[in-house]
Amino acid sequence: MVANASSRQSAIAVNTIQQYLTFVLGREVFAINILNIKEIIEYGNVTEVPKMPGFIRGVINLRGAVVPVIDMAARFDKPTAEITRKTCIVIIEVAHEDSTQVVGVMVDAVNEVLDIEAGEIEPSPNFGANIRADFIEGMGKIAGKFVIILNVNKVLSVGEIAELAGSARSTSQL
Repeated sequence: MVANASSRQSAIAVNTIQQYLTFVLGREVFAINILNIKEIIEYGNVTEVPKMPGFIRGVINLRGAVVPVIDMAARFDKPTAEITRKTCIVIIEVAHEDSTQVVGVMVDAVNEVLDIEAGEIEPSPNFGANIRADFIEGMGKIAGKFVIILNVNKVLSVGEIAELAGSARSTSQL
């Protein structure tokens, strides 16, 4: 009886549908679990902060809070795209120690929200994607194509970004 209940729970977990926001960087499509996203805003009013790593575009004022804006293309060591009318900032909550940090990510364009079943997500590959493997949570299969599902807590690791920002400041002081 216990084994039967356990196998039923496994079947439910496999068929669990999660929602992901898809967006474009260059010619690649990426996805982030919708549970991490607070809102999407038009790109604008970004204040540059001197001596920051190249992938930190600056900060914005979001209803009185200072929110850092990360250029996702630059974070993936790709060329920064031109800002167009489709460029936007996705506001994301990132886990940091015992709390959360709000971070904005600049993307070329937002596509749509997709439902992806857990059974349609493959493990991250050890090769092939032009970004760090720990940034990839999995590969979602949608209509015969793959979408790279990002692990926002790795891509936007507050500790790693703070460390890189500290190195950029100390290097520029030499």
